Amino acid sequence: MKNKILIALLITTCSLACVQKAFLKTVIITLTVHNKKNIKTVGIRGNGNPLSWEKDYEMKEVIKDSIYSATVITMTAYKFGKIKFVVDGDWELKEQPNRKVIFNEKADTTYFNATFNTP
Repeated sequence: MKNKILIALLITTCSLACVQKAFLKTVIITLTVHNKKNIKTVGIRGNGNPLSWEKDYEMKEVIKDSIYSATVITMTAYKFGKIKFVVDGDWELKEQPNRKVIFNEKADTTYFNATFNTP
């Protein structure tokens, strides 16, 4: 009986020690697009809810065929997220690593600026 209590206590302690604290993070993303006209859709693909690698997270047009913006709010225990941009169904940075968005550790909001297809 004593062994069962000790094992249960050990399992509970280990499971609590393994849980990372999650933080609510806001990421304001601005994308500049050069040399493309009549753009219909601009989106972000990535890991971590609400992003997904299967469908675009829509970016809003700030300046037609030039600058787009999105605000992503996520609850995460990670220090960064990975993303790529998609313009009219065309993925950027083909055969290259994903972009790494490093969350601001001292504030709830991170600002991320990028240029389409430029690492």
